[in-house]
Amino acid sequence: LSLQATSVLEVLCLLVFLGRLIHFAKVTLHNVFWKDTKNICIVVAILLSLTDLAVYGILRLYGVRSIRWSRIVRPVFLINFAESRQIRRAFRSIRNTLPEITYVFLLFMFSLLMFSLMALKLFGERNLQTAEGLPYFRNYLEIVFDLYVLVTTANSPDVMMPAFDFSSWYALFFIAFVIVNTYIFMSLFLAVVYNNYKKHLKVVPGGASD
Repeated sequence: LSLQATSVLEVLCLLVFLGRLIHFAKVTLHNVFWKDTKNICIVVAILLSLTDLAVYGILRLYGVRSIRWSRIVRPVFLINFAESRQIRRAFRSIRNTLPEITYVFLLFMFSLLMFSLMALKLFGERNLQTAEGLPYFRNYLEIVFDLYVLVTTANSPDVMMPAFDFSSWYALFFIAFVIVNTYIFMSLFLAVVYNNYKKHLKVVPGGASD
């Protein structure tokens, strides 16, 4: 019953979206309507959603389990209607900001990988163990993940305790890592994201249709 109710509700919502689109098409020139990317996105999203719903229902009748893959296109409805102009501006600003913060992100990843390699050389051959008795810093990918979490300080100071118990001087490695990656790189990353997002948010593309 819940599946039928949600399916009927989804069909009703899609019909509302389709009705709005048809009404807009009647008051708009044909060539203008189909040149607008927003309208094409909505038409494609409606067709994909109806097709997915029909296929899902047929498969359920035959006892075949499947997933509703069309759910990922639902944000298209939120972004592409006339009332969502501010959302489109924010989305456009995020899209334009991403290429400009790539270099900072790559530099941060390079630092993370280099610190992980140093950790592997420092601790990997000393047969250290965690409090649970597991090998400590012997797998490079696990080191990368642990140090990535350390950037957020979520696993601090637990992640450094086996090394600190072996020698208190090893705490300098983790202190240097936190200073470079948490305080310097994260602050730099945040500043670049904020400044570029604010810059693109103020720019209204000339001749672009909202």
